[in-house]
Amino acid sequence: MLGRSERESPAHAAQAAHDAGWSGVAASSAVATAVADESTELLDLGTTSDTLATVATIDDLAAVVHLGHPEQPSPALEEALLAGDPSLIVTAAVAVAPQWVWVAPPGASGGQVVIDEAGMRDCQDLLRGMGVSPRLVPTRTSVDERVALAGQAGSIVVERSRVPAGWVEVPGSGRLAGRLPVWYGLLEARAAWPRFDAPAQVWLAVGPSDDHRGSLQHTLAVLSAAGVDLQHLRSHPSAGGPHVFFTSFRCPSVDVLDGLVAELDGRGVAHRTLAVLPGAGFVPGPVPLAPRWADRPAGA
Repeated sequence: MLGRSERESPAHAAQAAHDAGWSGVAASSAVATAVADESTELLDLGTTSDTLATVATIDDLAAVVHLGHPEQPSPALEEALLAGDPSLIVTAAVAVAPQWVWVAPPGASGGQVVIDEAGMRDCQDLLRGMGVSPRLVPTRTSVDERVALAGQAGSIVVERSRVPAGWVEVPGSGRLAGRLPVWYGLLEARAAWPRFDAPAQVWLAVGPSDDHRGSLQHTLAVLSAAGVDLQHLRSHPSAGGPHVFFTSFRCPSVDVLDGLVAELDGRGVAHRTLAVLPGAGFVPGPVPLAPRWADRPAGA
């Protein structure tokens, strides 16, 4: 059985499950009939923390979660995973073409633009670039309620499969369809990370045993010695000590990961493997940044 959080787009989560072949991942589950058709809808598991807790406690239940990108994880997901049950791990990833459209009643002009949390996450920069200031509603808000909020002059941003009867796309809607694909992952509860012989993307959270000058350097030296391709590094304050560090790297085989965590254990470094995502090239990649560095005088 598959579920999703209440803040996730029902259509996109179901599309991810369908495209990746995750539907039916737990056909023997006692809750397998809770949703009639996983190709169009997944079980609503509540908030993100509720979703993680439910997956950790119910056998044969997995969840479809928004990743950010396999090489550059969503900070919110990283933090939720590390704060959740130690059995939780993301084990697969898939990119889904966005289904967002901007629609209104024929002839409507002006008015407010109603959009939910998932739509805002995926489309806010583009909408605001067009001068739109959307009205945010919870993702659980029904389409009928959104229509009522928009009124005769307003519009809504919604998945194409949920467009109200008779509504039409407004100018600018086509730009939403041109967005980069959205990455989703399969969240499971497992006693150990999956075994893999081909390269996989690994998310590893670490907490250096001592917080002092150079402590992170010693931990990163373990990653360097293992020969992994580090692509993401982020720090965050920890309730159990000054800092935890989130990493994402390409790992050639499970033997390398086993050896790496054994070395961390030997050094007294706390760690959690948050994701093992099979694959060596996740296209499209993260949106690149064009940095502008400080100029230095010649010879400085």
